[in-house]
Amino acid sequence: MFLIDVVGVRHVQGHQLELKFADGLCAEVDMDKVIKRYSGVFLPLKDDAYFAQVRVDPELGTITWPNGADVCPDVLYSFASGRPIVVNGERVLN
Repeated sequence: MFLIDVVGVRHVQGHQLELKFADGLCAEVDMDKVIKRYSGVFLPLKDDAYFAQVRVDPELGTITWPNGADVCPDVLYSFASGRPIVVNGERVLN
């Protein structure tokens, strides 16, 4: 796991976000790759205007939306950096 907080977010367009991490990494992430698999709390995010309401929650160290949806910062860092998440020696994401 990376354990690196998200410290900045900028909505680019559609479901594209520019993310800045505490270690200085700054990258654009296509959030469709992250959220398209899920429903429930993520359903409102399919609306571009709602999606654009993304903010950083410094207490959680990640991005959130008004309905409480958030994404694990390790998942975001994996997509932003291209580095896989490895658990017990097994690649589980990216």
